[in-house]
Order: sequence, then structure tokens, then C-alpha cells
Amino acid sequence: MATINDNYSKLKAGYLFPEIARRVNAFAEANPNAQIIKLGIGDVTEPLPEACRTAIIQAVEEMGNRDTFKGYGPEQGYGWLREKIATSDFQGRGCDIDASEIFISDGSKCDTGNILDIFGKNNKIAVTDPVYPVYVDTNVMAGHTGAANDKGEFEGLVYLPIRAENNFTAEIPTEKVDLIYLCFPNNPTGATATKEYLKKWVDYAKANGSIIFFDAAYEAFITDPSLPHSIYEIEGARDCAIEFRSFSKNAGFTGTRCALTVVPKTLTAKASDGSDVELWKLWNRRQSTKFNGVSYIVQRGAEAVYSEAGQAQVKGLVSFYLENAKIIREQLTAAGFTVYGGINAPYIWLKTPENLSSWDFFDKLLQNCNVVGTPGSGFGAAGEGYFRISAFNSRENVEEAMKRIAAL
Repeated sequence: MATINDNYSKLKAGYLFPEIARRVNAFAEANPNAQIIKLGIGDVTEPLPEACRTAIIQAVEEMGNRDTFKGYGPEQGYGWLREKIATSDFQGRGCDIDASEIFISDGSKCDTGNILDIFGKNNKIAVTDPVYPVYVDTNVMAGHTGAANDKGEFEGLVYLPIRAENNFTAEIPTEKVDLIYLCFPNNPTGATATKEYLKKWVDYAKANGSIIFFDAAYEAFITDPSLPHSIYEIEGARDCAIEFRSFSKNAGFTGTRCALTVVPKTLTAKASDGSDVELWKLWNRRQSTKFNGVSYIVQRGAEAVYSEAGQAQVKGLVSFYLENAKIIREQLTAAGFTVYGGINAPYIWLKTPENLSSWDFFDKLLQNCNVVGTPGSGFGAAGEGYFRISAFNSRENVEEAMKRIAAL
């Protein structure tokens, strides 16, 4: 008799966003005339940049000619794309990252889960609370945790609360942890990290032999020149950090799928016999075994992001969503809500009014305003009493949603 991975039974009944979709679909069926505006899931709405579309079309044409046809590509990604990423995103900011240390993938969500393949089961793992649910759920699936308590906290994880009192930036733990998940600009709170703050984490990680998983999926939304876009802007980070990035939010690749992970060749962890092992080699072997690479067509589209036209068009997209965030932040504040985020980030994190629970506020917005957001409790116990609103939508929808909420 075949058996299952019992760790899946530890998970909540449904992943946060499918549960949101279930509630929204039920409401829509019962109210077919409702004009629902979705500001919940962080999915983009604007078209791919023209430079990317043109490059993708050209790549499709190449696939129709035997002389330019491409079959299996390198699992790590084509060199011409990795070189542009290394030059533009890292070396241009003073980061000592080589193209050979970059791995192209089909999503940073996938990578933040798949990276666990190369780490042992006895690591002590720290996550912020609230947190992007994928970090927690993939550890549960991998058998790195015990069961969840009544608050949804899993035994075996170290939770680092992020609250208004600490500007939604976790304090350095007093105990030793081995793997640390950090996300800046933060999902869901929209908080950002200074170089001084990240230096404390790098120093802690180096002192304790820890590895930082640094999710920089929203770095393109940073407009403050004093804020770091990469953890590798911090001295010593090459020896303790893996960085994840995505083309999803800056260039609109949520449906096209392209991302990258940086694993410095100087980064090591311990084997069971106490010897040092290069994590680059393990990740390279993992990808070569379990992944056949991102399509040539998509990688050509991603390459176009770094063209002169692509850079201007991506900047325009980012500015558009940041203006949406500004509108949401300002109008919710004017309506009397306590609001965080929305600056240098596409997410607005607000305190639910009248001591409503996160899900009660979700239902109230859906039923009375026909607006969808994301309950803060879905991101962790410390997210209870908060609510996330995404700036990823059309200007018309954002302005209409704010009018409805203000009227409520």
C-alpha cells in the first residue's frame, strides 16, 4: 500500500490565497451583479513591457527556423542573460557577484521552497511573523517542523515578531538559529531595511554559522537611495547569504515566469562529518537534476529588461504601481485608518478598525464594498488585526476601491 508524506497533514486546510479565492467565488456566485475589485493577491495587471514582447516574438520566430532553433538550454540559464543581471543588478551597485553565481529559474516562490533540498533536517529555522506563507509551509512539507498550535505556530520554528513597535523589522534573536528568512521590501508589511540593520544580521549569521535566505523580489520598488537593493551590498554577505529575485513584479512576468537565485561560490555549510561543503555545487546539482531550465523564449524576454527601452518601460511600470500605492496609503489615512507600508513597496499594511479580526474585516470589505484584500492573520499569528492591500491593479480600480472603502 502506497503511503503519503504525512507532513502535508500538518498544514492548514488551504493555502491562504486559494482560501481567499474560495470565499470570493462563493460571494460572486451569490451576487452575480457585484463589481468585485481584487487588491488581494499580488498579481500584476499591466501588459508586459514592449521591449520584452518584441524580444519574445523574435525568439518565437527563431524557434521556427532550424538554424536558430533552441532545444534544451543550460539548467543554470543562458550566459547572456546571467551576464546582464550580474552587471546591471549587482556589480553596478558594488556587489561582488559573478554571472556564474546566478541561477535562472521559473519563480522565486519556487526557489525559496526548493532551496530546502540542499539543507539538512536538523537546522533551527527562523521566520518573521507575519511572514510570506511559502517560507513556513515548505518547511512543514519537508518535515522540518512539528504540529501547529492553536495560533497556527509550528513547533520547531523560531518566530520573530514584527510589529509597529519595531517598525516591522525583526529583532536579532538571542538564541542561535541556522537558517533565517528575510524579505525586504517586506511582504506583507511593506517595511524596508537599512544597510545598518542588514549589517547586524550579516554579523549575526557569520558569528553563528547561519545562512540568510534573502528575498528581494520587490527591490525594484525602492526609490530611497539610502536603502540597499541587495544583501550583497553589505560587507560579508557573500559568506552567509543566498538572494532570491524575480522579474514578476518589476517587469510583469507573473504569467511568463522568470526569476533568479544567487548562490556565492564562497558560501559553505557543514556536512554531517563536520566538513565544509560549497552550497553552489549542491544547488547546481539540484537544479541540474530536478530542473530543465527556463525556456529560451522567456529568457530572451527577460534579457530585454536590460535594454535601454526595457529599463525605461520597467521604470514606468514600477512608478505606476508606486503611484497606486501612494493613492491607497493617502486615501486610507484620510479615511481614518492606521496605515503602514506603501513607500518603497507595493503593499499597504493597515490596522483593522473597531478591533475586527483580519478575516472579519475581509468579509466586511467583500460584502459591503465588493473589494478584496488579504487578511493579516493568513501571514501568521502576529498578523492578526492587520490587513494587506496590494497596489497591483489598474488606476481606475484602485481609485474606485478607495472611494468604496472611504464611504464605508
